[in-house]
Amino acid sequence: MLKRAILGALMASTVLFGAQAQAKDLIAIITPSFDNPFFKAEADGAKARAEALGYDTIVLSHDDDTSKQLQMIDSVVTRGAKAIILDNAGSDASVAAVQNAKKAGVPSFLIDREINATGIAVSQIVSNNYQGAQLGGQEFVKTMGEKGGYVELTGRDADVNAHIRSKGYHDVMDDYPDMKMLATQSANWSQPEAFTKMEALLQAHPDLKGVIAGNDTMAMGAQAALKAANRPDVIVVGFDGSNDVRDQIMAGTIKATVLQPAFRQAQMAVEQADQYLKTKSTGQPEKQLMDCVLITKANAPMLETFQLKP
Repeated sequence: MLKRAILGALMASTVLFGAQAQAKDLIAIITPSFDNPFFKAEADGAKARAEALGYDTIVLSHDDDTSKQLQMIDSVVTRGAKAIILDNAGSDASVAAVQNAKKAGVPSFLIDREINATGIAVSQIVSNNYQGAQLGGQEFVKTMGEKGGYVELTGRDADVNAHIRSKGYHDVMDDYPDMKMLATQSANWSQPEAFTKMEALLQAHPDLKGVIAGNDTMAMGAQAALKAANRPDVIVVGFDGSNDVRDQIMAGTIKATVLQPAFRQAQMAVEQADQYLKTKSTGQPEKQLMDCVLITKANAPMLETFQLKP
């Protein structure tokens, strides 16, 4: 049933994203759910750049389901894709899927999330999550006045980025003895789950002063719960650089976020795929880090779709 659904999606995507698929080389773009604006920006950026370079595209979402991801990769390989742009569904569980593509002669170019293996993907282009989290942690400490109780909302345990961001936050915040972490909860990158977790955390810790979230989606869920509880005094900091959080920063309801350049990252992956298909080399190391940028009220007006614009 799942395989038939994926094949149907592939056929539909061919119509939507590349009506002349037989005439042009095909690049497959596979990300988590497009309901998250970060992943939608990745897909849009990769698709636009690939089509500008003369490729047809198939754009699919694995929804963080590793079985679905494996079947999608096998299907696009069968479909004749020349390269795969992938934001993977798990750093360990995705190794086999990328390996399958490599064995079939289809190179993979990873964005946003690494896999726990080297020499399988051609490129792994990710944000410098540790550097970005340190920026976010420093701003959180500053807005908290270097003291007070706070809670942390973390991402999916299977995602290496969740752990790197948490470590980056704490390598800053733990240096301040008057900053007290009251609780940490995983909200799995989900806005509804963050809302529910935040409601419970508020009941357990009514005196909390701040919330630091592993991504903007969870920051938005936390902020919605705080608004419902009439707690505008609680400081919230996120991570991603979404338009939604940008608007909250400009309104003063969220204090800061950290921009990771999703749109440009995806375009770079396509450019490297294009170069590799033509020359068998990207000219770059496999693992590549892109620095993040702190977003506050001062530069929030320049933020648009995970890009800073003049």
